[in-house]
Amino acid sequence: MGHECFDIEITDKVGHIKMNRPEKANSMIASFWNDLPAIVDEMSASGSVRAVVLSAEGKHFCSGMDLSVFQSDPTLSDSDGRKHPSRRGERFRSTAMKLQDSFTALERARMPVLCAIQGACVGGAIDMVSAADLRYASQSAYFSIAEINIGMTADVGTLQRMPRLVAEGIVRELAYTGRRWSADEALAAGFVNQVFADQEALLSGVHEIAAEIASKSPMAVWGTKKSMQYSQEHSIADGLEYIANWNASMFDTDDMAEAFTAQMEQRPADFPDLWPVSRGL
Repeated sequence: MGHECFDIEITDKVGHIKMNRPEKANSMIASFWNDLPAIVDEMSASGSVRAVVLSAEGKHFCSGMDLSVFQSDPTLSDSDGRKHPSRRGERFRSTAMKLQDSFTALERARMPVLCAIQGACVGGAIDMVSAADLRYASQSAYFSIAEINIGMTADVGTLQRMPRLVAEGIVRELAYTGRRWSADEALAAGFVNQVFADQEALLSGVHEIAAEIASKSPMAVWGTKKSMQYSQEHSIADGLEYIANWNASMFDTDDMAEAFTAQMEQRPADFPDLWPVSRGL
C-alpha cells in the first residue's frame, strides 16, 4: 500500500520510514498525520520489526505543518469563528489531541525509533523527534520551535517531552524566541546522540546502530524502553518496583541462554521475534 508522504522498507528486522516530499521540505500535510501512526503501529504489532529508522529525502528533514493545513481547517483559521465559539474550541481540542497521538505512536511502539535528521527540523518536526527514542543529526541540521514565530504555542508534544531530554532553561529559550539551534548545540545539550559529517554518513551510521539494536533480544529491548518510559513519570521506588514486576513476568531464560551460548560459540545470537499483538478472540 502506497503512502503520500512516506516510503517504507523493512530489511533484516529494521524498518525504514522515509519522508518522500523533498520538494516541499517534507512538510506535514493532512495525510501525514494519519499515515505515520498507522505505519508505526503496524510495524509494532507485527512483532517482526525490532528497530525503526525515520529519515527524509532531500536537503531538509521536515519543515513542520504545511501551510495548506492551516488554510483548509476551519479550527485553525478565522472562518466563522465568531459563531458558536464553544464548538470551534472543542473541535480544536480534539484535533490537537488527534495530532498528538500521531507522535505518541512512536513512544508506544514496542521497538525503538531512531531519527536521522538533516537540514531543517522545525515546528511539528521537533514534536515528532522528541517522541522518538534516539536522535542523530548531520552537520547541516538545525532545530527551531517555530510556532512562536507564527503567533501560537507549540501543542503537539515539544513543550512536554523536550524538557525531559535537555535542560528546561534551554527549551524555554528556544520556545520563547523560535531561534535556530545548531546540530552542535543540540549535541552539547544531549538532544541528539551524535552528529555526522553529511547525510550519507548519517544514514549509514543510524542504520548501523539500528541493526545493532535489532540483533538483541526484542523482549529485552522492549522491556528497557517500557521501564525507562515508566520511570520518567514516576519515582525511583515506583520505577524499581515496575521493572521487578516486568522481569518477574517477562524475563526470558531462553533468550539469556541463547545470548550466553552465542557468545561462547562466537556467533550472532538468534532470538525469536515478538509475537504479533493480539487482535482479540
